[in-house]
Amino acid sequence: MAALSSRKEFVASGPAAVSVAEPVPGSLALVGPEASRDLVTLDDRALLSIVRLMPRASERRAAACEILVTRYEGLVWSCVRRYARGPEPAEDLAQVGYVGLLKAINNFDPALCGSLATYAQPCINGEIKRYFRDYRWQIRVKRPVQELMLNVRAATGQLTQDLGHTPTESDLARHLGVSQDHLRQAQRAELAFQPSSLDAPLAGQPAMRTMADYLGEDDPRLERMLAMRAVATHWGELTPREQSILVMSFRGGLTQTEIGRRLQISQVHVSRLRAHALGYLRSRLLDLEDTPAHAGGGHPGQDP
Repeated sequence: MAALSSRKEFVASGPAAVSVAEPVPGSLALVGPEASRDLVTLDDRALLSIVRLMPRASERRAAACEILVTRYEGLVWSCVRRYARGPEPAEDLAQVGYVGLLKAINNFDPALCGSLATYAQPCINGEIKRYFRDYRWQIRVKRPVQELMLNVRAATGQLTQDLGHTPTESDLARHLGVSQDHLRQAQRAELAFQPSSLDAPLAGQPAMRTMADYLGEDDPRLERMLAMRAVATHWGELTPREQSILVMSFRGGLTQTEIGRRLQISQVHVSRLRAHALGYLRSRLLDLEDTPAHAGGGHPGQDP
């Protein structure tokens, strides 16, 4: 039973343990030889009856579960081998697969399915797929793309043997019955497992430039455009003279003295009109409750 030590540890604290719907026998690690000695000679049907009929806290039930896990660990590894080409270590996937096997043992009903292996295989595969979906993907990838990516892996190995060389995109697309665009999408999804760091240096680039150095930035002109559209909403509420003062000040770059000379008013009057117009626009844009009186007590459209 020493070979089960890694599985016992995983059941208690592994990454997929949180997803176990049926409680896993918590006493697996505590089962002694005296509890399982008389169970080793029983067949699977007898062991499954013990699992089904005895309470979950029973040490005898836990021993029967452990024996069944030992007998069907080859089934777990056969499911794991399907993902051998992936970046995930096979040992980690096997631990996830054992959780699926334990679920199958706990939920098996001989009245509905005559073979534990037949029932357990989709449970193991489902648990591994659930692990990929919930724990392994670094970014969100649609389920059909995930499934197609797995099919591409399997088809690549099969076609390599059949054709004697690495299959092309056309070979894979024809074999799987999908378009090349969908095939490329599935191939790109493989990168979602281990995305590159933005701070990683790029090969062949001077001065150790990183990917982040080539990413675009927010265009400040977009913020300016949004701000100007907001101002335009209330621009018509200013008097013509106030509009002229703001245009000559911010767009023409004229001083208050030059603006007063053009409008034939004093520099002090220009300063007062400019301050009141800006205060009015600011209060409207910020939606302040205590909006000051427009332009020193006048009304929109009236020149004070």
